[in-house]
Amino acid sequence: MSDARESRLTIGSDAPVLSIDDLRVTFVRRDLDLPVVRGVSLEIGAGETYGLVGESGCGKTTLAMALMRYLPANGRIDGGSIALDGEDMLAVSRERLREIRGTKMAMVYQDPATALNPALRVGAQIAEVYRFHGGLSKADALERARAALERVAMPDPAATLRRYPFQLSGGQQQRVVIAMALAGDPRLLVLDEPTTGLDATVEAEVLDLIAELRERIDASILLISHNLGLVARMCKRVGVMYAGRIVEDGPARDLLTDPRHPYTMGLLRCVPRFGMRKDQAGLVPIPGFLPRLGSGLEGCVFSPRCELATDDCRESEPELDHWSDAERARRARCYHSDQVSGMRAAAAERAPGAAATSAGGALEISNLGKIFRDGRRRIVAVNDVSLAVAPGEILGLVGESGSGKTTLAGCVTGLLKPDDGSIRFAGQELPRSVAQRGSERLRAIQMVFQNPDSTLNPAWSAGAILGRAVNRLGGLRGAARRARVEDLARRVRVEPQHLEAKPGELSGGQKQRIAIARAFAGSPTLVICDEPASALDVSVQASILNLLAELQASGGISYIFISHDLAVVRYLSDRIAVMYLAELMEIGGAEAVFTPPQHPYTEALMSAIPTIDFAHPRRRIPLRGAVPSLSAPPSGCRFHTRCHRMLGAVCIEQEPPWQDVGEGHAYRCHIPADELCDLQVAAAAGDPE
Repeated sequence: MSDARESRLTIGSDAPVLSIDDLRVTFVRRDLDLPVVRGVSLEIGAGETYGLVGESGCGKTTLAMALMRYLPANGRIDGGSIALDGEDMLAVSRERLREIRGTKMAMVYQDPATALNPALRVGAQIAEVYRFHGGLSKADALERARAALERVAMPDPAATLRRYPFQLSGGQQQRVVIAMALAGDPRLLVLDEPTTGLDATVEAEVLDLIAELRERIDASILLISHNLGLVARMCKRVGVMYAGRIVEDGPARDLLTDPRHPYTMGLLRCVPRFGMRKDQAGLVPIPGFLPRLGSGLEGCVFSPRCELATDDCRESEPELDHWSDAERARRARCYHSDQVSGMRAAAAERAPGAAATSAGGALEISNLGKIFRDGRRRIVAVNDVSLAVAPGEILGLVGESGSGKTTLAGCVTGLLKPDDGSIRFAGQELPRSVAQRGSERLRAIQMVFQNPDSTLNPAWSAGAILGRAVNRLGGLRGAARRARVEDLARRVRVEPQHLEAKPGELSGGQKQRIAIARAFAGSPTLVICDEPASALDVSVQASILNLLAELQASGGISYIFISHDLAVVRYLSDRIAVMYLAELMEIGGAEAVFTPPQHPYTEALMSAIPTIDFAHPRRRIPLRGAVPSLSAPPSGCRFHTRCHRMLGAVCIEQEPPWQDVGEGHAYRCHIPADELCDLQVAAAAGDPE
């Protein structure tokens, strides 16, 4: 062991909790060595939260798995060191490693459903941690499990112990996983995309919980995320990873407001800032793709995609070194750090044109209702909803999970049969079932789902999938069909070679582009997008949002855009509708809905959005309690059980009236518009929480 490494493994009063030095990880596929992590070094101090960002495939999760010693059988650590509190993690025995996991370090995964055993009750799974690491009896371990759920603010922890994971919401499942991870009071907590797919309000609650628990147990945190706003809120320092390398790191505020590597700036240009609109400034996706695993990388790993690259960049790789003597806390792996700030101005000029909307409704929904039955329970999933979408308009539909957004979309497409109300499209009433709609209506109304894996045939090539859609929706065959497929691929920027690939061989962004191309195969009039970019990298998300805006502008297509990301909804939408517990709570122009007066529920949703705007932090409005059951909704105003502006008996006993703010903006609340505006303006002017 070298003297340098020995010094890194020595515990001192200011020694880091985690120290990774020149770590190299390789996967072996078909006898080929594929480097994934290429010489990564980083340190995390006591009680510090370190954020790790970058596109999918950069090596972030592989780094975390190497740290936890969870690499798959075809993965190996080729060199470097990992020290946890000075202990060499690459030299410990299997028995010692089992002791360390769950006591000194623990991990929370992206999808809690896959981390929990569906066949075991929640209590048994949490208690197992205490029985294994603490040697407790079954009864004592269950009591500790109940206390652990209380610790993570789980509603009714005793009842939760008796439930199975599938009986919990996504946010509740994540709380269970966090409770298990914290059972041994670990020194290091690794969080791998812990809030991806969660509602903005649930995400905010989980982040509040993590921040509170970090202070309580003085744990260090490695947070892996593609959500830059989340990283800005949680992290003291940030590292940016690309192609297995750390290309920049430094204090979070400095790095996210004044980046010194072109890749960091590229990530920031992909994010719609809160208040940003598609007709004011365009998103700028990072061109090209990540290098394939195992490809030879000469020079700077980012040079093939970098607009600042020169011959020096392509010939030799820069060191990760302090970019200036004045800021020793920051490092960047770039020859042109002093030119990066100029990239932002260039991005501001690239704004796609906005599509003009016209009067009259392409889609008119009147008093729509949809009821599900679960045994004796009657679940009203959509209750008396009326709204319209104009030709060439994007209507954003927001609300927490269970609010009725996807059910409403299913009724419009005919995949679900509404029980009440009517749906008119292009002046004619739509049959309630898709089976009763003719081919012309099927062509005109299309849907893009959140998960393309569940909607693309894994046995067919992308070209065959598009060809079938072109044939079924457009009636084209032979050369005309091939030409249409090629045109669709070109419009959604799918490379010709990817048409020969099956979905399993494509990235998430490429699969979603194929799904969008398929929806446009028959030149639709209305496209419903249900969370089409929620789980994608910021660069892929930016290209998808730009694509939807361009298709709207060029074709006059109408959209219903469903998302829990309100910054994205505000960027893309012309009007916004807000749903809560099956009912419409607010509707109006995009800017109006995000400006006081707004429904208290909208106000709380907006306050929960993580932002990278350090200069204008927002006051967080936590929502109290759990979302009520749709089978037994609250009386009066459905939001009164969680509302921070509840007036009293009137909210409990009487349904709220619609308050008309003007210019098509209205909300359902007992508080008049002028009074609510004064309250919200005064609250916004106060100090952020």
